[in-house]
Amino acid sequence: MQTQNRLLDDLARVATGALGAFTGIRDEVETRMKEQFERVLGRMNLVTREEYDAVKAMAAKARAAQEALEKRVAALEAKLGEAQLGGSRGKAPTASKSSAAPARGAASRGARRRRSGSKSR
Repeated sequence: MQTQNRLLDDLARVATGALGAFTGIRDEVETRMKEQFERVLGRMNLVTREEYDAVKAMAAKARAAQEALEKRVAALEAKLGEAQLGGSRGKAPTASKSSAAPARGAASRGARRRRSGSKSR
C-alpha cells in the first residue's frame, strides 16, 4: 500500500505542476491576445468612448438649437404673413427695399466711367 500512496503522491505533484504550467500558459496567451487586439484596433482608427460621448453631446446641442431656430423662423413667417394680409386690406402698398434700392449693374458702371473720364464702352 505504501507504493500506491507514493505513486498517488507523485501523480498529484505532477498534476499540480501541470496545472501551474497551464495557468502560466493561459496568462501568456491572454497577454498575447490582448496585445494583438490592441494592435488591430489601433490600425482601425477608432475613437475613444470619451470622444464619442463629446461628439454625441455636441450633436444633441446642435439639434436642439436647430429646432429652436426652426420654431423661430416659423413664428416670424407667420407674423410676416399676418402683416402682409393686414397691410393689403386697408393701406396703400409700400415699396419694398429690393425695389427701392438702386440697381448696381449698368448704371453703377456708367457712373464710374464718367468719373474716371473714360468714354469707351
